[in-house]
Amino acid sequence: MAEITAAMVKDLRDQTGAPFIDCKNALNEVDGNIEKALETLRIKGVAKASKKAGRETHEGTITSYIHGGGKIGVLVEINCETDFVARNEEFQKVSKEIAMQIAANNPRYVKKEDVPKEEVEKERKILKAEVIESGKPENVADKIVEGRINKFFEEECLLEQPYIRDPKTKISDIVSALIAKIGENIVIKRFVRYQLGE
Repeated sequence: MAEITAAMVKDLRDQTGAPFIDCKNALNEVDGNIEKALETLRIKGVAKASKKAGRETHEGTITSYIHGGGKIGVLVEINCETDFVARNEEFQKVSKEIAMQIAANNPRYVKKEDVPKEEVEKERKILKAEVIESGKPENVADKIVEGRINKFFEEECLLEQPYIRDPKTKISDIVSALIAKIGENIVIKRFVRYQLGE
């Protein structure tokens, strides 16, 4: 059995746009053969998911989730292309899981691009000052700051967050897998989270 390295998984992901976990599974199935893994992903339709990303999404659902005996409530709008998919059991199940994720992890934004540039720059300056204060040289500080900025996005942006039921999988991977399975573009449009007393 060939060793599946992170570089191999990244290469496959770069070529297909498929979720990390699907790329890893495909490589495991074919003993690390990139060409065969590409075929496997194409057959499963996961590689096609990224091609659907630009398609219009005017249907969908608003899903609610109440947690903690009524202390936390979430509304999330998830869009798809057709009313048929909006009523699909798998679509509804994933919508509920995403609402639970929002309740549990309290993200502030859907995706990285939603975070105001000024907020990212302010965070970067604070982090850099902290790293330099701890005695690290400037060239090392920049690399540490980039790592911490990625961690910031992971905490603040829903699509970047590790899934509460499987921390190795990001929410963006779950959405991509659903796109591949259902065959329509799916977009998390917006959400609101209420916490009693806030």
